Amino acid sequence: MAKTTVWDVIKNPWKIIKHWGGLGHFKWIPDEQYIKICYKAAFGKWPNLENPVTFNEKLNWLKLHDRKPIYTTMVDKYEAKKYVASIIGEEYIIPTLGVWDKFDDIDFDSLPNQFVLKCTHDSGCVVIVKDKKHFDVTEAKKKIEKSLKREFYYVGREWPYKNVKPRIIAEKYMEDISTRELRDYKFFCFGGQARCAKVDFDRFVDHHANYFDREGNLLPFGEESYPPDESRVITLPRNVETMTRLAETLSKETPFLRVDFYDVNGEVYFGELTFFPDSGFGKLTSKEWDYKLGSWIIPEDSMI
Repeated sequence: MAKTTVWDVIKNPWKIIKHWGGLGHFKWIPDEQYIKICYKAAFGKWPNLENPVTFNEKLNWLKLHDRKPIYTTMVDKYEAKKYVASIIGEEYIIPTLGVWDKFDDIDFDSLPNQFVLKCTHDSGCVVIVKDKKHFDVTEAKKKIEKSLKREFYYVGREWPYKNVKPRIIAEKYMEDISTRELRDYKFFCFGGQARCAKVDFDRFVDHHANYFDREGNLLPFGEESYPPDESRVITLPRNVETMTRLAETLSKETPFLRVDFYDVNGEVYFGELTFFPDSGFGKLTSKEWDYKLGSWIIPEDSMI
C-alpha cells in the first residue's frame, strides 16, 4: 500500500488534520465547525450544510442530524457481528476467536497458526497473521496499542464511533482460493436500496477500486485516492445477488449505509457497516456522479 508523502499532504491538508484529530487535539472545536474545516481542507471549498446536494455534503450533514443509538452497535466490529447475525443469520459471520481489552491479555498460544487481529473502535487497524511462526509480536503490539489510543470519533466526527469501547478481536483467517486475497464487495445502499457496488483490488500493491451498477456494468467514476482501472477485468461473484439482497435487508432503516461482504470460495461472509465512506471527505473522479449519489440520499422527515 502506497505511503502518504509530503506532496499528498500539501495537495490534501485533510490528511494531517485527521492525524492530529485522532489524537484528540481538536476536541474543543464543535462538531459542525470542525466538519466545515475538514471539508475545506479536503475539497478546497466550504460545504453547504444548510442545503447539501453532493454525496459528501450529505454524508457530513447526516453526521450532525442522524444519530440513532443503534449506530454505535453497528460500527463496533465485535458487537456488529451479533447485530448482523440476529438479522441475516450466523452463517454469514466470520468466527471470532477472542476479544480482549489489552494486547498483553492475548494468549497467542491458544490461537491457530493463521488469524487476523482488529481493533473494534476504528477503521483500518488490521494485523494479518498467515504463519504464527513468523509473526512479529512486537510490531503488532505497537500497531494495535497505537490504534487503541486513537479516538476515532474525533478524526472526522463520525458520531456512531463516539461511544464504541476500544477492544481487540481475533478472527478466523479467510482467503479466497481464486483471487488469493480476501476481496470485499461494498454495496452503497440508499434508503435500503443497493444502487451500486465498489470492488477494491491490489490493495497492497497498487490500490485501485472500480464501481459497478446492479447489473454488473462498470460505472464511469471512482475515487481519486484509489482511482478506477477500466483495463482491469473484475468478474463479480456468482453470489452477488445474495450479497445485494442481504445488504438491502441490513440497510433498510438508514438514509445511507455501505454494507461490505466477502466472497470466500463461493461463500458469503459479512465484513462491516460504514455510514461515512472516507469520513465524508473522499473526492470522487466525477462531479456528475458526486451529485447523483447525493441525490439518492433522502433524509427521514424527522431529521429535517
